[in-house]
Amino acid sequence: MTNIQEGNVSNQGDMVNIFTDRTWVPFSDNTTSFLSTNVSVDTSNLYNVPQPVAKTAAVPANVTHPLTLDWSFDEINAQSYIYMHFAEIKNLEDDEIREFNITYNGGKSWFHYFRPPKFSITTIYNPTAVSSPDGNFNFTFAMTVNSTLPPLINALEIYKVLDLPLLETDQDEVSAMMNIKTTYELRKRSSWRGDPCYPLLYRWEGLNCSDPDSEPPRIIILNLNRSNLTGTITPEISKLTQLIELDLSNNDLSGEIPEVFGDMEFLKLINLSGNLKVNGSVIPRKLQQRIDRKSLKLILGEIKNPKSKSNDVQIIAIVASVGGVFTLLVILAIIFIFIRRKQKTTQVSGSPSATTRSINTDTRSSNPSIVTKERKFTYSEVLKMTNNFERVLGKGGFGTVYHGDLGDAQVAVKMLSHSSAQGYKEFKAEVELLLRVHHRHLVGLVGYCDDGDKLALIYEYMANGDLKENLLGKRGGNVLTWENRMQIAVEAAQGLEYLHNGCRPPMVHRDVKTTNILLNERFGAKLADFGLSRSFPLDGESNVMTVVAGTPGYLDPEYYRTNWLSETSDVYSFGVVLLEIVTNQPVIEKTRERPHINEWVGFMLTKGDIRSIVDPKLMGDYDTNGAWKIVELALACVNPSSNRRPTMAHVVMELNECAALEIARRQGSETMNSMGSFDYSNSSASEFAPGAR
Repeated sequence: MTNIQEGNVSNQGDMVNIFTDRTWVPFSDNTTSFLSTNVSVDTSNLYNVPQPVAKTAAVPANVTHPLTLDWSFDEINAQSYIYMHFAEIKNLEDDEIREFNITYNGGKSWFHYFRPPKFSITTIYNPTAVSSPDGNFNFTFAMTVNSTLPPLINALEIYKVLDLPLLETDQDEVSAMMNIKTTYELRKRSSWRGDPCYPLLYRWEGLNCSDPDSEPPRIIILNLNRSNLTGTITPEISKLTQLIELDLSNNDLSGEIPEVFGDMEFLKLINLSGNLKVNGSVIPRKLQQRIDRKSLKLILGEIKNPKSKSNDVQIIAIVASVGGVFTLLVILAIIFIFIRRKQKTTQVSGSPSATTRSINTDTRSSNPSIVTKERKFTYSEVLKMTNNFERVLGKGGFGTVYHGDLGDAQVAVKMLSHSSAQGYKEFKAEVELLLRVHHRHLVGLVGYCDDGDKLALIYEYMANGDLKENLLGKRGGNVLTWENRMQIAVEAAQGLEYLHNGCRPPMVHRDVKTTNILLNERFGAKLADFGLSRSFPLDGESNVMTVVAGTPGYLDPEYYRTNWLSETSDVYSFGVVLLEIVTNQPVIEKTRERPHINEWVGFMLTKGDIRSIVDPKLMGDYDTNGAWKIVELALACVNPSSNRRPTMAHVVMELNECAALEIARRQGSETMNSMGSFDYSNSSASEFAPGAR
């Protein structure tokens, strides 16, 4: 796919070259006039529209007429993706409104009742490729009856879909490369987009691939020399099973050489020179055997591998020199002396203190297994506070939740069922997390019971149940207002963002869903149920491999496919929650034309009408711009590619702006419509988003 036309709709005389493959060409004819501003425009959405482009806009020369744009393809059945960039670049008076409908090719609907946000770029594009029977396109931007100002457009990009005869790169290798890209934070590599191998013109920098014949291309050379790589050597590289040469030289890598490299039968060269922190004193056995057989060359420095009998290779792996062996023996001797002294000290001072706490991660024992004994209740105390489990609040995978009373506070008591899939390990995980993690939008742990085989978690009481119940009207039948929903979304996002960025080590919830967002008596939201949460090590790793856990429908498909967990998995789940908040639709509904809510929303939005998906219970009482903004944010969160999802910090910022838009609307003010930006783009089609290659 390449762009056949990329134009800045402005009256500037010269081309503005911002990216190597995006040239913004001025557009004008006798039916258009132009606006411009010296005020900076917020262009911080996904599409990187340059400031000189964003600061200009085309309007119809006759303000009473529509604005029209026309183009044509030589191939009449050519498919294309069209990106329209909008920003209001005029300070509007209180009585001024700029609102318009967009139609094409004889009145087909593209977008209705659109108002460009003030000094902030909004991008609208088609989620599926479009074509015209005769190859011609005519777009019309016409004022609505509410509008006092003519329509405008700041920039237009058109990408023609090319039918490439070459096969796509093997999908397992594509996944491996995406994980390598994420692990080493190589997102800024402009060429690392699309298919890694083909088309040849757009092959990823540092890669060489096999020639495609009847089989998908495979990566045979990976060169990441001088790429500022840090951390350990990722075993994801071993998934490039046809790799012949691997060059990771002159970086800042550390740790051991992965043992799985010895199983890569086609690998002939590994260059790790210039990585002073890589442990070259221990070579994995299989790798050493291949070095000895001269079927693989390992470069760590300038000294030959002493185990290798080859005399004709000048630079090969260093296993150990005489000096290295001597140094190792000295280190071992020091460690031995230190251990002996430690043992003597222990014998003199007596056995470890009985107050020392440890965590047994394998089995339950009679010893204390929770980090602290504070807030611990006996089972008899649990019976008393629940009045013998008199009032049931709900049931879940963990067990039954009961109402409790401590005299000075109401509580919710979650009892672990003996048949629960969520066992003692998850119980401990949740207790230990909540005892050390405190945030106003995370449910508070009052205490716990670990008494024999009786396990219970005792939380603060959340009087209005969970978000799912409230959306469905099961808590008294009251409809959550749009303002309620925005505030709940903001607060739940703040709780999740704290887990990702405020905790050390960072935490991933792994089970974000509407039933795990609880509401207090004032409908304040708190994130709950941390039994599946996982922490990351503090060594900078942002991904861990783990057994997949979560709830169907909310589960990140990339995590499900690869077992690699990161904060972006929570972001995906939260995106699904946002779509539920807006639509009040089931996450999975097999009777729908598109069963999953992500696909259904994208499908419905092809009609360009936000009202077709917003919860009808709201009776139209919501801010349209805010609705577009939150839907776009949700679709960005559920992008199939994890490295294209926003962070929770960004999500919180965007949701705060959505809430502000609704507050401004309720106050009858238009002054806050300039806050933020929203993009209408179906995330499942985001592989086609414009950007530098």
